[in-house]
Amino acid sequence: MSNEPDERLGRRDFMIASVATIGSSASLLASAGSAAAQGAATSAPDAGSGASAATVYTGDVIQGKKVVSALDVEDLEPGRKHFLYFQGVEMPTGQHWYVSVTVARGAKPGKRVVLVSGVHGDEMSSVHTVQTVMNQLDPAQMSGTVMAVTDVARAAMEGMQRRWPNAGRGADLIDLNREWPGNENGLTAPSRHAGLLFNRLLRRNADAAIDFHTGTTGFEVTAFNIGGMDVPEVREMVELFPVGQVFDNHVYPGVLHNAFMDVGIPAFTPEIGAARVLDLDMIGLFVEGTMNVLKHYGIVAGAMGRTGKDVDVFVGNSAVPILATEGGLVEHLVKLNEKVEPGQKVALQRNSFGEVVAEYTSGVAGEITGQRSDAMAEPGNPLTFILFHKDGAQGSETYPE
Repeated sequence: MSNEPDERLGRRDFMIASVATIGSSASLLASAGSAAAQGAATSAPDAGSGASAATVYTGDVIQGKKVVSALDVEDLEPGRKHFLYFQGVEMPTGQHWYVSVTVARGAKPGKRVVLVSGVHGDEMSSVHTVQTVMNQLDPAQMSGTVMAVTDVARAAMEGMQRRWPNAGRGADLIDLNREWPGNENGLTAPSRHAGLLFNRLLRRNADAAIDFHTGTTGFEVTAFNIGGMDVPEVREMVELFPVGQVFDNHVYPGVLHNAFMDVGIPAFTPEIGAARVLDLDMIGLFVEGTMNVLKHYGIVAGAMGRTGKDVDVFVGNSAVPILATEGGLVEHLVKLNEKVEPGQKVALQRNSFGEVVAEYTSGVAGEITGQRSDAMAEPGNPLTFILFHKDGAQGSETYPE
C-alpha cells in the first residue's frame, strides 16, 4: 500500500495551494499520523501487502472483548466463535473508532469468507443479515472460517446516516464506500479508516467477500445483487441467492467489493431494501443465499436452499435514473420489480395546490429497481431507477444519489 496521499482527494474540493504544500502535508501525516496516531496498529508486519501477518492485540479490553489492531484469523482457536474489537481511525479527541468483529473459526481448515456491513451508517437490514448468518453457524461443525464486520462506518452509524461526518476541514460528510481501499496516511479520517481496515483486517482474511448494503435514506430499493458477472467466481456466488434482480456491472470506483476484486478476491454487493428499517422478509432471502455460498465453499454442510434458479431473475447491465425536474409531492405509478416499457408513465408530481407539475416516463424497457421513498422531491433528486440491458455496455457506471 502506498504511503502517498490519496490522489482522489480532489473529488472533495480540497484546495491545496502548491506541490510543496502537498508534500509537507503527506510528510506530516506519514510521520505523526502513522507512527503516533495509529499506535500499536503500525506494528503489524507487512500491513500493506495483504500477506499473512500475526494478530496484534493492543492490550485494551472493551466490554469484555479484546482489541486488535491487526488480525490473522489463523491465530484464533479453532472450533469456536471469537468476539473482538478492531482499532480503527483516531478521532480528534485522541480516542479511536472501534469496529465489531465476529469470527467463526471452524474446527477444520478450509476457505475464508468475509461478510461486511455498516459501510453506510443508515443500512440496518444489512447488519441484521450478517448477524443472522453468524448466529446460525456452529464452528465445531465448520471447515474454514467466516469473519463478520458489522459496523464499519461507526461514526456514521452513531447518527444512523449514510455518510461519515468528517471533522478534518470543518463539517464535512464523506461516503466511505467511495474511499476503498483507503490510505492509512490519507488526508481524511474515512480514507485512513478504510486503509486500516482493508490492509489489517479484511483482505488478509478473505478468500471471498460479500459487502451487504441497502438503499439510502429517502430511497428504497428492491432485493438485488450487484457484481461483475463476467468473473466466474462472482457469478457462482450471485446465482446462489433467491432474489429477483441482478445488476451485472462493476459500478463505482472506490466501492469495497471492487477493492477486494482489485487484489484478486471475488466479491459482490447485495442490496436489501430500504434504509433505517429491518425488512425481515427480504433479510431472509439474503440469509438463505449467504448460507448457500458457505455451503458452496464447503464451510458448512447441508443441502442448498433456494437459489436464483428457483425465482424469476431479471439481469440487467445498466440502470437509468429518472430525476425530478420540479419540486413537489411524488406519486409513483409503478412498484418495485414491476416491468416497464419505453414511454410508460412511472411517476408524477403535484405542487402545493394539488396541480400536476411534472410527469415522468421510462425511456427503456426494464424493471423498477429503486424508488424515492420520501414523499417530496426537489429538482435533481432521483425518483426512480430502472434496471435494463444495454447492448455493448462495458466498464462501470456511476449515478446521482
